[in-house]
Amino acid sequence: MGNSGSAVKVCTDHQGGINWLSLSPDGQRLLTGSEDGTARLWSTADSQCHGHFQAALSRSCFNPEEVTSATECTDPFISGYITFCHLENEAAFTCSADHTIRKWDVVTGQCLAIYRGHTSIVNRILVAKDYLFSGSYDRTARCWSVDKEKQIQEFRGHRNCVLTLAHYSSRDVLEEEEEEEEEEEKVSRDLLVTGSTDCTVKVWWVSSGRCYQTLLGHTGAVLCLILDAPNRELFSGSTDYTIRTWNIVTGEQLKVFKEHQGSVICLELVNRHLYSGSADRTVKCWFVDTGERIQTYKAHKHSVSTLKYHAGILFTGSGDACARAFNSRSGVLQKIFRGHKFIINCIQIHNELLYTASHDGTLRVWDIRGICKRNKRRWKKERSVQGRSSQKGSLARLFNNKVGCMIQQENGEHEAVELM
Repeated sequence: MGNSGSAVKVCTDHQGGINWLSLSPDGQRLLTGSEDGTARLWSTADSQCHGHFQAALSRSCFNPEEVTSATECTDPFISGYITFCHLENEAAFTCSADHTIRKWDVVTGQCLAIYRGHTSIVNRILVAKDYLFSGSYDRTARCWSVDKEKQIQEFRGHRNCVLTLAHYSSRDVLEEEEEEEEEEEKVSRDLLVTGSTDCTVKVWWVSSGRCYQTLLGHTGAVLCLILDAPNRELFSGSTDYTIRTWNIVTGEQLKVFKEHQGSVICLELVNRHLYSGSADRTVKCWFVDTGERIQTYKAHKHSVSTLKYHAGILFTGSGDACARAFNSRSGVLQKIFRGHKFIINCIQIHNELLYTASHDGTLRVWDIRGICKRNKRRWKKERSVQGRSSQKGSLARLFNNKVGCMIQQENGEHEAVELM
């Protein structure tokens, strides 16, 4: 079992569970959205809270030098908890159970815009180019102008909640002759992908709101999407225990990954390797080109709620309140991060610090420099061993004297064993 780690900082400012954690593109700030109805802005330089936004009442407590207590600047009544948040370098976006999306200035703390139109909880937002997309329990997705409080488009057609979103441009996936066939969409080539509890994935033209494709195959709610536009592929994870790969141009279902024994909750795509976290307490790694499952990461005591790949290490967050670090190649558990009291909903990594946000209301910061360095050393050793093995002896025999090997069990499964 991996070594346990303790947090270098525990941030307890929120008064309710943290539902999401977003990192700015420049890496300077983090944004947390909470059940307490506030979003908080954190500096990655010192892990201090530098401001918070009261989403429901369009009011904020903001002081770059010192944060004023919430009771001094907001009413005690909060009508909507924050379900999701997104952070850009100069603006923060939050969506809420009060049916709205809000845009905030990260320097002044001012509420810049309120986007109204949804008739139920807004559970997901996505910012792309000049567009703000949102998905809601009201069965619709919507597109807004980022700079104005104006709805540009409504995407109506799902028979149940819209849970997850993705965006791409047809320029990224269509050949010139294919683009010519879509004359009515030439003004805007942007497309929105939505996943729903109605078991479908839909692809929409942003300019017209027209449904371009409906992807049928799942028999359960679609919980997560990940897009690989250069390869024209979309991956969807579902409560039907499967991951499905789709051609986003033709709508053809390409592969079905079936080995999970529980809902597929989260996905991560790295170098044609797909990582899937599941309610069956495992993460699996798949080679996308063949559909082969090449690794299973165990040791979780509850559902895997979030995951992130970094420098050859797979970091996971779980319903068992622990985060874990696995060697992505061998599957060996390298470290367990204990301290949270409830499920870890989101993780981020920056400057070899791991940030974990939990339903216990805390943001915890962990130093991962040690395991990153050890992993780099092991990677170099493996590369060196593999280079020599092409000329001398057996690779398996050399690995027995180095860092690890794969042992085949009687049932045909392969178990990763780390040798110190």
